[in-house]
Amino acid sequence: MAEPQKAWDTSYEWKAVTLLGLGFGLVGLDRWIIAPLLPSIIKDLGLNYQDAGNIIGILGLSWGIFAILMGGISDRIGRRKVLIPAIIGFSLLSGFSGMATGLLSLIAIRAVMGFTEGSFCPTSFAATNDASHPKRLGINQGLQQCGFALFGLGLAPIIATQLLKFVSWRWVFVTVAIPGLILGLLMYFVIREPEKRATAAGHAPIPKGKWAEIFKSRNILLSMFALFCAMTGVFVLSAMLPSYLTDYLKLTPERMGFVASAVGFGGFVGQFALPGLSDVLGRRVVAVLGFIGAAVMLYLFIQTGANDTLLFAELFIAVFFILGLVALLTGPIATEAAPAGLISSAIGIVVGAGEIFGGGAAPSIAGWVAQHYGIQYILYLCLGGVLLGIVVCLFLKETAPKKIPGGSRKPVGVAA
Repeated sequence: MAEPQKAWDTSYEWKAVTLLGLGFGLVGLDRWIIAPLLPSIIKDLGLNYQDAGNIIGILGLSWGIFAILMGGISDRIGRRKVLIPAIIGFSLLSGFSGMATGLLSLIAIRAVMGFTEGSFCPTSFAATNDASHPKRLGINQGLQQCGFALFGLGLAPIIATQLLKFVSWRWVFVTVAIPGLILGLLMYFVIREPEKRATAAGHAPIPKGKWAEIFKSRNILLSMFALFCAMTGVFVLSAMLPSYLTDYLKLTPERMGFVASAVGFGGFVGQFALPGLSDVLGRRVVAVLGFIGAAVMLYLFIQTGANDTLLFAELFIAVFFILGLVALLTGPIATEAAPAGLISSAIGIVVGAGEIFGGGAAPSIAGWVAQHYGIQYILYLCLGGVLLGIVVCLFLKETAPKKIPGGSRKPVGVAA
C-alpha cells in the first residue's frame, strides 16, 4: 500500500506567499519610483519626453528578455538561486539610480536593473505556485502580485512627492533601496525549493516537459498577446501620467501625486480580486469583462478635465481591471497552461513577451508621441491596447478547475 499523503503545509504556504508578495511589491516600488520623480529628473538633467519614455522603456525591454531566460533557468537550478541574488541586485541598483549624471548613465543602470527584476518576476510567480494549494492558486497568485501595484504605483507617487520636500530625487532612490536588502535576508531563511517540498510530502517529482511544448499551448500564445495589450495600457499610464497631469492638466505636484496614486491602489485591489474571481467565474469570462471595463473607464478618463476626485475614481477603476488582467494572465492562466516542470519557463515567456512590447516598446512610442504631437495623445495608445485585448481573450480556453469537467490540479512537482 502507498503511504498516506501528508497534510498540506499551510504554514509554509502563507509565509512564502507573504514574503514573495512583499518582494514583488518592492520590485514595483524600485521600478516605478522614477515616474513621479521624472519631472525633477528631466529638469535637473536637461531631458525631454522622448528621453523619459526611453528610460522607462529600456527597463521593460531588459526585464522582458531576462524574464524569458531566467524563468527557464530557475526551473533547472532552483528558485532560491535566482530569487535571493535578484532581490539584492535590484535593490542596490535602485540606489545606484540616484548616482546617475546624465541620460546614458541612467539608461545603463535601469537596463541592468531590468535584468535583476526580470529574473525575480517569473521565478517568484512559480515559487508562489509551488507553495500554493490548488484550490487557492488564483487568489494566492493575485495576492502575491498585488504588492507591485500597491508599492510601485500606489505608494510610490506619495512617497516620492513627500520625500522631495526634504531631499533631492537622488536620495529618494537611495532610501527606497534599503527594504529589499532586509527582505532578501528573510527569504534566505524561509523559501524552499519545490523538489524538497514534494519529497517531504511523500511524492516523487514530475518529469519535466520539453521547452518547445510551451508554444503548443493556445493559452500561452494568447496570454502573450493579451499581456502586451494590458501592459501597453498600464505601463504607458505609469510612465507618462505624471507629466500628463502636471503639463497638460496643470495640476500641482501634490495633486498629481494624489491622482497618480489611483493607478497603484486600483491595481492593488484588482490584482487579487480578478484572479480570485476567476477561481469562481472562470478565467476566460473574467479576462474578457476585464478588458471591456478597462476600455470604458479609460474613455471616460480621457474626457475628464482637472477634477482631482473624478480623475482618481476613473483611473482607480480602469487600472483595477488592467492590472488585475496582468495578474490573471501571468498567474493562473499561464500556470495552468504550462507543461509539467516548466511553470517558471512558461511564465517567463508570457511575462517577457508582454514586457518587451508592452513595457519596453510602448513607453518609448508614447514618449515619441508626446514629444511630437502632445502629451495628451498617449491616452489613446492605452485605449487602443485594451480594445485589442477584448478580441484576443475571446479565444482563450477555459482552465479554471471549477469550470472544467473533473477539474482539479495536482500540486507542482507531485506525480500521481
